[in-house]
Amino acid sequence: MCTNYAPVQRRILREIFGVEPPPGVYKAETYPDYAAPILRATDDGARSADLASFGMVPRQRIPAGARRYDTTNARSETVGERPAFARYWRQGQLCLIPATAFYEFAYPAEAVPGGPPGKPVRWRVWVPGEPAFGIAGLWRAWPDQALSFTMLTVNSGQHPVMQRFHKPGDEKRSVVIVPREQWDDWLACRDPEVARTFLKLLPAVAMQAEPAPKVQGAPIPDVD
Repeated sequence: MCTNYAPVQRRILREIFGVEPPPGVYKAETYPDYAAPILRATDDGARSADLASFGMVPRQRIPAGARRYDTTNARSETVGERPAFARYWRQGQLCLIPATAFYEFAYPAEAVPGGPPGKPVRWRVWVPGEPAFGIAGLWRAWPDQALSFTMLTVNSGQHPVMQRFHKPGDEKRSVVIVPREQWDDWLACRDPEVARTFLKLLPAVAMQAEPAPKVQGAPIPDVD
């Protein structure tokens, strides 16, 4: 499960993704309920960027007294069945989440040698040689026209990079990085079964990971 990633700078939105940055402020690291840019396809097939809240059902949208549950990630196997996602998956409301890295935790058996025993270590995962990449996502609109989004995930138990993350005993999962040459095809896809064909992990040789412990108490700056 990915609940922390680094969105791209406004310059990269223009130069790499070919869109005008959306109005508004967002942070250099995104966590649940934070605003960050997403890309969608317009009716004429062009790309557009908007700010959206990370998590399909943001905390402030959960009715008082209702149980809170995490919607930052949607399992590809059940996205068409879960109430929080199914309608938007069937409608083909696909998006790209521009990022320069995402963060996962490695647990003691796979953590940094010499690290504190029993303590998970945050790792940074990125695509070397690329200034940014697009994560496969799903979006929805609210009655006040605000947007929110989730990241689609697949099993990563056999992936040399992504199998090292998550708690021992938990299923290994990973977000899906959409290759650059498929960005427009993904955004334009409206058939759920065709959309599933995009949900594959990048080869391990195309990814890199390293420990990236977070400095406790350090403020997260806004994106320039």
